[in-house]
Amino acid sequence: MFENRGKKRALLAALLLAAALPLAGCTRYTPPEMESGEAVPESGRAVQETAETDEGQAAAEGTASGKSGEDESTVRAEAAGPVIEIYDDAWSTDSPREPVKVKGIYISAYAAGSRERMARIIEEIDRTELNAVVIDFKDDNGNITAEVESPMLQELGVCRPYISDLPGLLSELREHGIYTIARVVSLRDPKMGETRPQWCFQSESGEVLRDSDKMAWLDPYNEEVREYLAEVGRQAALAGFDEVQFDYIRFSTNNSLQKAAAKAAGESSKTDIITELAGYIYDELSSEGVYVSADVFGAIISSSGDAQAVGQDYAALASSLDYICPMIYPSHYGDGNFGLDHPDLHPYETIMGALADSKTALDTAGAETTQKTAVVRPWLQDFTASWLKNHIAYGGEEIRSQIQAVYDAGYEEWILWSASNKYHYGALESEEEQQN
Repeated sequence: MFENRGKKRALLAALLLAAALPLAGCTRYTPPEMESGEAVPESGRAVQETAETDEGQAAAEGTASGKSGEDESTVRAEAAGPVIEIYDDAWSTDSPREPVKVKGIYISAYAAGSRERMARIIEEIDRTELNAVVIDFKDDNGNITAEVESPMLQELGVCRPYISDLPGLLSELREHGIYTIARVVSLRDPKMGETRPQWCFQSESGEVLRDSDKMAWLDPYNEEVREYLAEVGRQAALAGFDEVQFDYIRFSTNNSLQKAAAKAAGESSKTDIITELAGYIYDELSSEGVYVSADVFGAIISSSGDAQAVGQDYAALASSLDYICPMIYPSHYGDGNFGLDHPDLHPYETIMGALADSKTALDTAGAETTQKTAVVRPWLQDFTASWLKNHIAYGGEEIRSQIQAVYDAGYEEWILWSASNKYHYGALESEEEQQN
């Protein structure tokens, strides 16, 4: 599968695999089954397919990671000073654009389609240190959120133009110096469950399998699926986005879907196939003049069990992308991670701990090859995890402490997540404050 990949990437993947084997072992991780039909990751807390935000809305995967390794015992709060080495250059040489050190927010297609809301958002971006937006291009329901001139996408009937004038919106954002990122929800796709069931994981009787939220999942082993996702990315590039970011580029944690994925894998590992898919998409899109990124669970950075369960190998994916965006929300790490009683109560220490793990993972992989790796750009939490027993209200202080942790860990980019698009702009520095 993926026969046309270059020898250089194959060699790199082999080196990374060789480095990972002593740590992960050679056996496939098989999570135990929960009553709900969801799989329990090695790290303990079930990785959710959706999570409730502070507004009670179903959030996209960005707010739904599990927790990291269960053996974590070091308190990163006592780390002696910042990490010095910084990954500050994307390794793509195909894109003519200059890299931007992103300080961004997520914007839903509904908000992006409202002139009023976008005017207010642009005003806040102009006033603060923000310089980027992540906008739904393929949303959580499988809809392409703007009109596109793609025979494939038109035939599939996936276009719902919530954003009536996407080129005009992107042009306006560009005039304000705002970097634009297209969010593409990848393998979780309820629409294809109806229109292309043969592209989705199915039961032995041919019925489309669905997760606990009744969502179908595309089969990444299917050649048509990889071309479909590449075409979505191409259309985002043609629309004028600076970057295409792939979310849900992983396997479901649902037990039935896990079993179907394991059966389909054959002799391949799930991490191999997701890494190959990311590499294929990168190869297809980098020549289009856009950067390529992907969102990954924070848990997979230090937990090989979680990585195998969802198919996300952190270091291997970083070798296939310009940017890698770990979702390291404090609310989604279980008690005891990073030596903390309840990580949601400790936003600074949690982010520091997660990024320390990130650096270790990428440094270890980097020692095996001279290839550059993706820039790390974490997702940060701008919502209150009211579903947790032990949580705090997240406001300006908590947002700022996470951002400071990113800088203290030696990194320079970040994106805030709020499914409701209600951000604590007061926590963000103005242009004058940045200069002082």
